[in-house]
Formats: sequence, C-alpha cells, structure tokens
Amino acid sequence: MAILEHEGLRPKIDPTTRIAPTATVCGDVTIGPNTSVGFGAVIVAESGPVEIGANCVIMDTAVLRGLKHAKLTLGDNVLVGPHAYLTGCTVEDDVFLATGCTIFNGAVIGCQSEVRINAIVHLRTRLPKGSMVPLNWIAVGDPAVVLPPEDHEKIWAIQKPLDFPRYVFGVERPPPGETIMPEVMPRYAAALRRRHATDREVDIVSL
Repeated sequence: MAILEHEGLRPKIDPTTRIAPTATVCGDVTIGPNTSVGFGAVIVAESGPVEIGANCVIMDTAVLRGLKHAKLTLGDNVLVGPHAYLTGCTVEDDVFLATGCTIFNGAVIGCQSEVRINAIVHLRTRLPKGSMVPLNWIAVGDPAVVLPPEDHEKIWAIQKPLDFPRYVFGVERPPPGETIMPEVMPRYAAALRRRHATDREVDIVSL
C-alpha cells in the first residue's frame, strides 16, 4: 500500500480498517473503524479533505477525491463499487454505490439511496433519502430529476445552469464550437504537479 503525506497532512486510519497492498491513500484522509479499502483503490485529499465513516467497503479500483471547495464525505455503512468515481461529494449513511457509478462535485446522496451500475449523479445534484438512480441513468439538479441517457435535451436543460466550467474550473462556458481546454489544462496540470511535488510515503497514523 502507499500511504502518502500531502502538503504536510497524513492519512489517519482506524487500526481496525483494512487497506489492500496496492491501494493508495494520500493526504488529509480520515477512515473510520471496520472499513475495507480494496486493491487498486485510490483515496486522495487533492486540495480538500476526505472523511470516511465506519463499516464502509471501498471496492477494488474505486477513486475518491476531496477538493478545496467540496470535501468528500462518506457516512457509515456505505459501499462504493469497483470502478466508481467520487469527487467532492457528500454520501450519507447506508448508501449503495454500484460498479462504475460517478458522483460529481457538490452532489449529496441522501441516506439509504442506491446509485446503480454506471449511473451518474451530476454536479451540485441532491438525491433525497431513499432515492434510486437506475442502471446507466442520470440524476441532475436540486432536487434531483432522474432521467434516462437518451433524454439528453431534458438533462442539458437542467445541467447547463449548474455551470460545470465555472463551478469546477472557474472559467466561463465557451461559445458553441470553442473549448476551454487550452486555457484550463495547462493550469490544472501545473497545479497538480506543484501540489504533489513534496508527497512522500509515511507510516499509517492511527485514529
């Protein structure tokens, strides 16, 4: 396993938690008791903290990222399936996040909810308690509207005002036919290089 100090902050992991030998835990990460982090999983406090509760299962190859303006929080009794990607979101207690699902910045997943295989919970979307997002479907908005992927126009009508470019990268949405990538990617890559330049492997710090 790789337990990394990032920007002077080390992961704090309960001694009853299992971290697989090929998992990576980096920075200001707190993991509660009786939690399991699987092979190839990555938990990184990129620019904000990650807090994981008790009795959680982070399955193989899942990725969890905390962000400066959107820390990542998992409650108790949460399952995060393989290949799932969570960034800067809040997941309440007793939630099932299936294989390949994606939860974006600022999203809130209410307790006892299910996000099924390859489903998406979009930026700044709030799922109330006991919600279910079906396989491959998309939840968008606050309160969430859950739509099939072929309803692109309905999804976009809700998604566009959530303003992904400004909320995530701090830039205006470009006019049709143009792209933010030449402006955003050099800055983003340089910031990641700078932030991780002093990362170093450390021993586990117990809670």
